Amino acid sequence: MELGLFLMPLHRPDSFHADAYDQDLKLMEVADNLGYAESWIGEHFTMPWENMPSPELFVARALGVTSQMKFGIGVSLLHMHHPAHVALRIAQLDHLARGRLYFGIGSGSGTEWNKEIFGVETAREDIHSQMMEAISVIQQFWAGKPFHHKGTFYDTGIPEPKGDTLFDYHMIPYQKPHPPIAVAGSSPSSGT
Repeated sequence: MELGLFLMPLHRPDSFHADAYDQDLKLMEVADNLGYAESWIGEHFTMPWENMPSPELFVARALGVTSQMKFGIGVSLLHMHHPAHVALRIAQLDHLARGRLYFGIGSGSGTEWNKEIFGVETAREDIHSQMMEAISVIQQFWAGKPFHHKGTFYDTGIPEPKGDTLFDYHMIPYQKPHPPIAVAGSSPSSGT
């Protein structure tokens, strides 16, 4: 049996963020030395107890204090991001991790704060559909070939090469065809 961690993380809201992150990084280092196989890092924008708006940045830092542990983004709230940005960031992180990366997706638990701050309605019927469209688009970006997607939520793609060597889509994942994808669900009736 392999052991793993799920780190949201949890810290008192009055904690100094830099110190809290240092504590979490020390935990990753100790867990790695103890042989823990993986750690999943949550994405939370507006929860003071769970101060992790960018798990990708934390994972990038944690890679430097660990040697064998794999890291999972647990989870990326795809309705809060454009799929092209996610595809680029996760592909880059996969290279930094040299394959020690899992990519978790989910619809999360919506809060009114997210709506008020980001203008994104999170408590809606079609959020699962948007997540599924987003992951499909992300996988098309990761294939690295020209495509055009016009869906319900996104109109995007990789254009045909224009002969200009300065600009082109170039970021495909380290792992082939992409990092393993995990889909979160928290109830039997979850859309995921």
